[in-house]
Amino acid sequence: MSTYMPKAGDITREWYVLDAEGRTLGSVAAEAAHLLRGKHKPTFAPHADCGDFVIVTNVDKIVLTGNKLEKKMYYHHTGYIGNMKKIQYKTLMAQKPEFVLKKAVKGMLPANTIGAKSLTRLRVYCGAEHPHQAQQPKVREF
Repeated sequence: MSTYMPKAGDITREWYVLDAEGRTLGSVAAEAAHLLRGKHKPTFAPHADCGDFVIVTNVDKIVLTGNKLEKKMYYHHTGYIGNMKKIQYKTLMAQKPEFVLKKAVKGMLPANTIGAKSLTRLRVYCGAEHPHQAQQPKVREF
């Protein structure tokens, strides 16, 4: 028996909608990364990009458990000497909740070109509405 190798023409991409209202950040990010990678398909291969498109709605209603809103920090460096910036997740969730989810999903994808390409198929929206009705996305319960 030979190993199945998916070809670019064999890959079909579907659209999924995840509703993040009342869910924890990690569970939403894990499910999104799972779908973006294509691990739910029987034709999954780690060397091929066979994932689907994912739309995440109600990101502003994501829950962080424990004291993460106050204690968890986002660090970034501006490029100048001594300019390490830190922002509380409480502030980050109030200003840019889409960024928080994208950063969490990016950390769960592989750090190579397949992971970077997969992240381009992630669409994140604060409200319940999204402009992708023409793609007829399936609602994914998790």
